[in-house]
Amino acid sequence: MTVSRRDFVKTSVLGAVAAGVGTRAQAEDAKPSAGPQEHVSQENQSQTGSHKRPIIICANNGYAYLDDAFAFLKSGGDTLDAALKVVKGPEDDPNDDTVGLGGIPNEEGVVELDACCMHGPTRCAGSVGGVRNIKNVSLVSKAVMEHTGHVMLVGEGAERFAVAVGFPRENLLTEHSRKVWLLWKEFHSNEDWWGPGLADPHWQAPDSGNGKPQAEVWQERIQNLRTRAADLGIEPELQMDAVRKVLFPPTGTIHCSALNDKGEISGCTTTSGLSFKLPGRVGDSPIIGAGCYTDQDVGSAGATGSGEENIKVAGAHTIVENMRHGMSPQEAGMDALKRIVRNYNGDMNKLRFLDMTYYVLRKDGAYAGVSLWEGYSKERPHKIAVHDGSRRAEVTVSLFKGYSQDFPPAPNVPEEVKKEFMK
Repeated sequence: MTVSRRDFVKTSVLGAVAAGVGTRAQAEDAKPSAGPQEHVSQENQSQTGSHKRPIIICANNGYAYLDDAFAFLKSGGDTLDAALKVVKGPEDDPNDDTVGLGGIPNEEGVVELDACCMHGPTRCAGSVGGVRNIKNVSLVSKAVMEHTGHVMLVGEGAERFAVAVGFPRENLLTEHSRKVWLLWKEFHSNEDWWGPGLADPHWQAPDSGNGKPQAEVWQERIQNLRTRAADLGIEPELQMDAVRKVLFPPTGTIHCSALNDKGEISGCTTTSGLSFKLPGRVGDSPIIGAGCYTDQDVGSAGATGSGEENIKVAGAHTIVENMRHGMSPQEAGMDALKRIVRNYNGDMNKLRFLDMTYYVLRKDGAYAGVSLWEGYSKERPHKIAVHDGSRRAEVTVSLFKGYSQDFPPAPNVPEEVKKEFMK
């Protein structure tokens, strides 16, 4: 019996779906190292030459979902479906404000999601951008790959496609994230994504001096925000968390790459993008070659961090091509980071407001996690999550010593305030 594409789409996707804030520390004193810093954890078997397959690597917010995905992969499951099992966890979690349900909204209070995927064995790809009202956009990107003649759908068209193939519309703005947005709207919207960016030749770092001792300014600001959070009905135990998100808007994305014992490899990336971003903003996560790139002959790479900067260097594609030409996963990732640095002529006054983490997996099982800075703070280093029979989190190898700062920038938190505020 002949089945049309329209009938196939209507009847098949539901089954496929079923199967299928911390403050960043000051970096003014941070300086670029002479070369990549060799401070890989002793557990990092990829750097000691012990390569294993199957293996899954991902951003650390996927750590809790690795066991089930690895069991699925080891039992013969498809590599892309294994990666999707990892990223779907944070998408479904209303308490994870980096992706999917509960994601921090744009400046108008609307959650907009982006995702892409690449399936190594078939050399196919799918992507969606600026999607509203659909929770599992990673799965929608796979549906675009499998059930259309396109690679990328965006905005309202992507949402209508998702509904047509069986994904339910739902409100992605949880009550808590709505109140956080209201708190930001009232107190922080004058320091948003409007205005010149770091790349503007006239951009200047913010002046943190206003006549008052910084400790006093910060204490007043935090207390005012906490009082208003209480007025908005935010529960007492969540008020300081809301204040942190307003003062230091979180950014979050999850990438995952999976490799089976046959050498088949796939990757996917999903995000809710920058907190309080301009409506319609799309970062690197849904861009094939930037937020994710997989080549069955070579390997897979993905990114989290400053999306605009990663787009400009086509980070994931650059890394995979570097490996194609003989670089190790770590060398390949470091080269992509250095291209970001080159775009700013090594200007540390600007680079301290950027950050990037790359997750790199080669076809033979060698992997690396590299980052521009060491992390958000000493207590929160950048990490890569790995499962190759044992689940673990490893600290990334960083190009620069020190910790990045948020952008749009805010004055540095005095140490005496930070100890109380961040505990």
